[in-house]
Amino acid sequence: MGVLVIAEAGVNHNGNVSLAKKMIDIAAQAGSDIVKFQTFNPKLVISKHAQKAEYQKQTTGKAESQLDMIKKYTLSDIEHHELVEHSKERKIQFLSTPFDIESIDFIAKLELPYWKIPSGEITNLPYLIEIGRTRKPILLSTGMSELHEINVAIEVLKKGGADDITLLHCNTQYPTPFEDVNLSALNTLRREFGFPVGYSDHTTGIEVAIAAVALGAVVIEKHFTLDRSMEGPDHRASIEPDELAAMIRAIRNVEVAIGDGVKRVTPSECGNLNIARKSIVAMRDIYAGEVFSEENITTKRPGNGISPMRWFELIGMQARRNFEEDEMIEL
Repeated sequence: MGVLVIAEAGVNHNGNVSLAKKMIDIAAQAGSDIVKFQTFNPKLVISKHAQKAEYQKQTTGKAESQLDMIKKYTLSDIEHHELVEHSKERKIQFLSTPFDIESIDFIAKLELPYWKIPSGEITNLPYLIEIGRTRKPILLSTGMSELHEINVAIEVLKKGGADDITLLHCNTQYPTPFEDVNLSALNTLRREFGFPVGYSDHTTGIEVAIAAVALGAVVIEKHFTLDRSMEGPDHRASIEPDELAAMIRAIRNVEVAIGDGVKRVTPSECGNLNIARKSIVAMRDIYAGEVFSEENITTKRPGNGISPMRWFELIGMQARRNFEEDEMIEL
């Protein structure tokens, strides 16, 4: 199985199921494996006292509360079922991240192949217990967390029966400054916990996600939008359809290019061996009986004669016949 590419629609549908279906279409056309949304009951996720994140204030204003903002982006149970069916028609896997226990119970009935745990829930014990007891594969985002917090979350999930876990390195700032990405943490997560690792990307552009694949990420999650200028909290930190397609093309190229690590002559370069390498040839006309020396032999292309690695074997030997200038030496 290749790199699993998750096109994160999130709440970029702005609560409009028609826009959500268009996003499924775009994700499928781009070659994504999964299109992912978010499922939540705002009142169960956010208290009336919760403030917006700074990036949310910048993108949606300061007048309304975080709770009032999020209410605009909910999808009904019926709309979820519509999106699942639409995804099946477009031959792309539907996924949604639950943000509360009620939503976990609802998503479980959809029989999706993975649970995606967002970074904000990594310290939510009741939530983790509920996910773990389902024993389904888990994608665990690790933004804003320390190693000890990740370890505790993993132990909770494992205690519930979950043992198929992929850790997603992540930074939860939208967009993430490049200096805060720290892709090397992929290696740390892999080494510390022994699970496969992936990367949930909130940077602008597509290059960091591609680099993560080169570093061994087996899952890439990336927010996308139909139009970055749309109103909403996450659009500005998302990529547009053409960028999503370009990112996936690049990921597929990189994962093929990584190869198996065995250093060998590849089929594509076999024909270049004799063209690019050199052979020992006569520097000038050489007569039979003449001793080969640095004054009468040299190395030139093509490479289908005696290898220059046998140079000192020839030096001091006598020519058995005449050789013309540039003619390959024979013993």
